[in-house]
Amino acid sequence: MNQFKRYVHDIIVFGVVMESWEVVVVGAGPAALRAAIESADNGATTVLIDSLGIGSRQGNATLSGIASSICEVNSISHRDDTIAAGGEGSNSIMAATICGESVSIISQLERWGLVFRRDREGMPHTSKAPGHSKPRLTGCGDSSVREITRLLEEQVIKRKITRKYDCAAISLITDNQQIRGLTFLDILNGEVNVIQSKTIILATEGYEGLWTTPSEGAGTGAALAAKAGITLVGMSNFPTHPLTIKGTNIHMPVELLDSGGLLRKSNGDDASFSDAVDETCVLDLRELDSDSKIWFSNILSTIKNRTGLNIDVDVIPISCSIITTGGIPIDYKSRATFNDGKMWFTGLYAAGRSANTGMHGAGLLPGNILLEDLFTGERAGAAASTWALNEEFNNSELIQIEQSNVRKEIQDLYLNDGKSVGQISSTVSSLISKIEDNYNEKTLNSVNQNLSEINKNGISLTDKSKVMNTELLMAVQIKGLLTILTQIASN
Repeated sequence: MNQFKRYVHDIIVFGVVMESWEVVVVGAGPAALRAAIESADNGATTVLIDSLGIGSRQGNATLSGIASSICEVNSISHRDDTIAAGGEGSNSIMAATICGESVSIISQLERWGLVFRRDREGMPHTSKAPGHSKPRLTGCGDSSVREITRLLEEQVIKRKITRKYDCAAISLITDNQQIRGLTFLDILNGEVNVIQSKTIILATEGYEGLWTTPSEGAGTGAALAAKAGITLVGMSNFPTHPLTIKGTNIHMPVELLDSGGLLRKSNGDDASFSDAVDETCVLDLRELDSDSKIWFSNILSTIKNRTGLNIDVDVIPISCSIITTGGIPIDYKSRATFNDGKMWFTGLYAAGRSANTGMHGAGLLPGNILLEDLFTGERAGAAASTWALNEEFNNSELIQIEQSNVRKEIQDLYLNDGKSVGQISSTVSSLISKIEDNYNEKTLNSVNQNLSEINKNGISLTDKSKVMNTELLMAVQIKGLLTILTQIASN
């Protein structure tokens, strides 16, 4: 009866019908799914919201494995390797905490039915990846992220957790640094709608789209938090993944290097992982062992179909791509913080690629991102649901005001005569590249001037329709990336 009363109160507020949830999770990848599962298990009414649909946030081979000290006495070596890779900027406490939970995370995935690649003793197969002093990268070959996402989606379905697709979050509704709700664009009809909520978990993709296009990572969670007044952290760190096929967005798993794959310089000499960051190199997969060819068949097929290269004969030209690790500062409960971590933005949580635990510092160990996704997702779901169950819904008037403001913001996109979405996207890529190449005061001042001009002139739409307007969605994502870029340029 109490649950029923709470639900009715959530929906009918001051005579106005308003969609209300105790926990709103923004995202659809492993971190978001894990957060929703934990929240629902704790008894909170929970909804997942994302601009895409089921299976859309499965990631790529860059995150193919998960790091775990399953074959070690303890996680101390994993912690030390993580801190060494991150340098002085690495948060040693968070590194120790997250690395220490890796075995239990692996065990949970196994209990839910994840089929790991196995060694001859029946243990999960582990690869020694660059930066790791011991073999600890495990998973399902080149399908780890996809399989973990599928597994978590099954758990979401079993719990009958509601999911809202084709809904692009636009703004957090806040009242004195406290969450009241969320505005979002219904992509199917172009309408701006609202959700009243006690808590929100931001667990979206990273912001790699700054260098390419929003489809590669719009940084939705980080942008929402920045727009709400939170100062993002770790934004001057740009870790790279050197196993990207040159001229493509195909990222290859680092486990290939422990399965017979070799890095070579252009002159044929052997190259290290670090060499590939600074020099022109190729990946030689001609000696890839037969077992690995099975576990990495998806990426090998992609290489053949997309590039025409035959790995049995050809070497693969590679380049570096950015992996973003900056984002919303969080504490050990995945609560979003501000004022240098001294205060909690009440009701706001972050996980996965939206969050910055400080674990990675200025570097990045392979397998640690997926580990961090699952850890922060679970922590965020547990903390958000616990808080929500003891709070009340408040300030529906503020929600309606914000809805009106965002509707005007969207309408302005149709009326503006500024540069097109494509032009702005190209400009953004150029500006972030300038910062990456020359991170100094002169460059930052120049970038800020360009950003001021963009904000003054606005973004224009060539497609004036409302129904299924993908250009409108891209414009919303570009505005979010501009918010992130502004914070990067302000540091």
